[in-house]
Amino acid sequence: MVIVFDKPPLWQRIWPLLRGFDLLLLLAVLLLAGAGLLAMYSSGYNEGTRFIDHGRNMLIAAGIMFVTAQIPPRRLMSLAVPLYSLGVALLVAVTLFGMTKKGATRWLNVGIVIQPSELLKIAVPLMLAWWFHRREGQIRPVDFVAAFAILAVPAGLIMKQPDLGTALLVVTTGLAVIFFAGLSWKLVLPPVLLAGVGIALIVIYEPQLCADGVNWHVLREFQRQRICTLLDPARDPLGNGFHILQSVIAIGSGGWDGKGFMQGTQTHLEFIPERTTDFIFAAFSEEFGLAGNLMLIAGFCFLILRALMIAASGPTLFARLLGAALATIFFAYAFVNMGMVSGILPVVGVPLPFISYGGTAMVTLGLALGMLLSISRAKRLMRS
Repeated sequence: MVIVFDKPPLWQRIWPLLRGFDLLLLLAVLLLAGAGLLAMYSSGYNEGTRFIDHGRNMLIAAGIMFVTAQIPPRRLMSLAVPLYSLGVALLVAVTLFGMTKKGATRWLNVGIVIQPSELLKIAVPLMLAWWFHRREGQIRPVDFVAAFAILAVPAGLIMKQPDLGTALLVVTTGLAVIFFAGLSWKLVLPPVLLAGVGIALIVIYEPQLCADGVNWHVLREFQRQRICTLLDPARDPLGNGFHILQSVIAIGSGGWDGKGFMQGTQTHLEFIPERTTDFIFAAFSEEFGLAGNLMLIAGFCFLILRALMIAASGPTLFARLLGAALATIFFAYAFVNMGMVSGILPVVGVPLPFISYGGTAMVTLGLALGMLLSISRAKRLMRS
């Protein structure tokens, strides 16, 4: 007698892998990705295969997200120390053997060219969440000192490259973990107030500080120029201030409802520099106006709030801290990019999530989303 087993249909075999996914989070990502494809087609249709490559990067990120979502949070926690150690080792290798482009040493050739600092955007919050999870219920002041050291090592190496944008993101997500782990407000307020005083002094004494020949010592010359350009872009309208001035013109010319899809004059006459990468928000604003911007900002707000909700209901301290850090990544990316394109923050080279072109950044976002989905799945599967 021959026993024949019917092969279950494909959807029945895939369903266990999809079970527990947070549909609201995925919906927010799909809407933002759709906006990114529209913006990329308009701003990059005449730049070779950029639109197709952007779609390919999204598919790669989606695959990484799907695979990462299958890894339970406990397994993610076991990867914290190896990933952090590997990332720091690669940063040291960049310092010793890295490739230099446009005055910055950020890349390493290991058969393929990689930018190790991108790995630290995920590895640092992962490591810090592991650190505080191991000390749950008995966190002491010395543990926060060690946490700051864990954060300072990669941040310092990234600043040395120099890469202010990536260092800013790494520090922001690391500080988010430290804060949510229970850092006292008494320790948070003094540096915030000190930073506020420093910014006020720079604004007040801007003519003297930004005069030719003045050296700030703590910052390189090009970093000083970025801050001075932020305070007064018109000081060098055809040089350092060109990016911000043209970007602000594009944003303002979009009005309430924009000039229409594929109708952006600043974009298509190529007045907006880096219109498919760092400054794509200006191109989007010109064509879709304030109404489009409000919908885009609403999409990011929903994504961040949903990520925070997932973090708040995480099954362990590690999951909650990691989820909060991942939500901070999306906030920092969006806020810094929109801020610098709008002229309220210095230009630091941070992409807009799901909108800007960039394979490495898209992979980082895919990893972050996969970890959030892993946390969400763990919570839902435990309930069921």
